[in-house]
Amino acid sequence: MSAAAPAPPWLVADIGGTNARFGWVAARGAPVAQVRTLHTAEHADPIDAAQAYLEALAAELGSDYRPPRAAAFAVATPIEGDRIAFTNSAWSFSRGAAERALALDHLAVLNDFEALALSLPALQGAQLRVVGAVALAHAARTGTPAQRADVAARAVLGPGTGLGVAGLVHADGRWVAVPGEGGHVTLAAGDDFESAVIAAARREQRHVSAERLLSGLGLPLLQRAVASVVGVAAAPASAEQIVAAAVSGDDALAARTIETFCALLGGFAGDVALVFGARGGVYVGGGIVPRLGALFDRSPFRARFEAKGRFEAYLRAVPTAVVVDTLAALAGAATALAQRGARVRPGDAG
Repeated sequence: MSAAAPAPPWLVADIGGTNARFGWVAARGAPVAQVRTLHTAEHADPIDAAQAYLEALAAELGSDYRPPRAAAFAVATPIEGDRIAFTNSAWSFSRGAAERALALDHLAVLNDFEALALSLPALQGAQLRVVGAVALAHAARTGTPAQRADVAARAVLGPGTGLGVAGLVHADGRWVAVPGEGGHVTLAAGDDFESAVIAAARREQRHVSAERLLSGLGLPLLQRAVASVVGVAAAPASAEQIVAAAVSGDDALAARTIETFCALLGGFAGDVALVFGARGGVYVGGGIVPRLGALFDRSPFRARFEAKGRFEAYLRAVPTAVVVDTLAALAGAATALAQRGARVRPGDAG
């Protein structure tokens, strides 16, 4: 069933494996404000983190604070039933319990990349960085991918703690996000070197999904696999250390690892574009790629995105862009709340 969207203020959250970002929508159509990032390791679950955020916000706003009656949580995990368990963290929670603990009339729970997909039509300017010579020429003619006037399908993917994927289609006069678990498809190699890298990774992981290598959790495994293939020793390193070393240009193994990462990501992104028919653009979010900056722009990503044999011409016309606005998913969560109102989906608690 459906009803009018609950009146603001709204609490919105983008909850991943490492961080939980919370924001505040004070009035209908207002931007997300009062954003704070909390570390998941410092709180028992999303309810505890939300309560901490609201307590701090109430103290800051004083008499201007009004308790939210509605909230939207974008979560990095599949959504089934009342109980939500995160894929890449120990957090879990009950939607019904969250509604009661936070005194909400309505709590919308959606996949984090579903929320990011819903943010795409409104992104513009400095929120995006277009990637690829053909894509840049297309952007010059039509504006950035998100500013296109047509309603062609779009897709978004992003390596963060894990690897998220979602589509966006236009139906019945509005944008509809299509969530999924595309990060867990089997990763395909584009050449003999990548085949050897995946074979090396398979010695540690029986199933080498895209997320096993193209994520914060996967980068250390990818570096070990690359080191094995090129025949060098690999000191233990975190994803953050690998990215920093590659960007600095001082570490040949890290540079080769990130080059391989970008190439594999390009091939994967091209697959996602074909699956969704995303002629309106493919967007790359998550926490890793924006930190690569110009290194990503020079990488094999775009060439590998287009390298699909008979469908190269099809993909050559598909623009690609990096979502550099780390708060976009919060805006998407607010959009979901506005669209859904109090509509209850199967399994919803409220």
